[in-house]
Amino acid sequence: MEREEGLGPAKPDLQQREPRAQASGGTSARDLGKRLLEVESNSVLVATIVLIGFIGALHPDFLAWGQLKEVVQNSVYVGIIAAGMAFLISMREIDLSVGSMFGLALICSALLIKHGMNPWLAGILGVLIGCAMGLNNAVLVQFIAIPAIVATLATLSIYRGLSQALSKGEQVTGLPADNSFFTFLGGDALGLPVSVWILILVTIVLTLVLRFTPYGYRVRAIGSNPEAATFSGISIPRVRVQTLVLIGALCGLSGMLGLAFFISGDPNIGTGFELQAIAAAVIGGTPLRGGSATVVGAVLGAILLSAVNSGLAYFDVPVNWSSFATGAVILTAVALDSLIRGRRRHARQGLDL
Repeated sequence: MEREEGLGPAKPDLQQREPRAQASGGTSARDLGKRLLEVESNSVLVATIVLIGFIGALHPDFLAWGQLKEVVQNSVYVGIIAAGMAFLISMREIDLSVGSMFGLALICSALLIKHGMNPWLAGILGVLIGCAMGLNNAVLVQFIAIPAIVATLATLSIYRGLSQALSKGEQVTGLPADNSFFTFLGGDALGLPVSVWILILVTIVLTLVLRFTPYGYRVRAIGSNPEAATFSGISIPRVRVQTLVLIGALCGLSGMLGLAFFISGDPNIGTGFELQAIAAAVIGGTPLRGGSATVVGAVLGAILLSAVNSGLAYFDVPVNWSSFATGAVILTAVALDSLIRGRRRHARQGLDL
């Protein structure tokens, strides 16, 4: 009898486990939802959707498929560069020459095509020229020990000056528009511009590289704590060189897509891309303090900036005010994101207490 009395209470305990498990499952579901809402790129995604919806509510034409395609198309060039800038910023570095590298790669390939080179070969050389410019930046930063922001500020002017000199300050025109290089890369496929598909591919590949490869781990580790990264055996010089060459290659690729779309070369093209790429990466969730990055967020940040520029035309904002409006949007987006992150940080610290 004593045994039966001792075992009796065990049954209610077993019956209570199921509700507890269900409660635990509910808690896990809520935690998962919170984690999804806290993904770095979610803030800029929501901001982009809200902005497009707001403009569309006032001007329904903005929501037309053709207009939305144009918004994304216009974001491709900065978006590809911003994807690489996210890597660099996560290492606490900045490249100010990306707009000039974009322009010089485009001009060089345009001149090669105009002088009879096969456009596809010239396009490949354009990407390689981007790599060479990135490598030149890396030599200045790593081997001559010039701070990246100073070295790339100098090469910004050097590369832009070369674009002006090689083109003699004039647009490079007369390119064979009927060549497959221009008709394919500058055309559409499956309802979207080919350049947008390439942007999607670049985003996927770089996200995988950043999250699941030793190189991506090293990039984030260096930004989090350079001393600890060095102590763990990570070669900061090698990773820095690799990243600067990567962003040069992305500038070259972006330049080739621009050349295919515009079928001409303007020596001033790409001016201001450096600030837009940095802004897109930061708006997208890559903090300037380093240690983390989001490629998807950087690309979404570029789309947000493109939507702002396109939306200004619908509100008849004079061109002279476009830079002011874009800067105001960037400042607002970064400020809101900083406030949201600050509240999350305080909330987590409160839970820890």
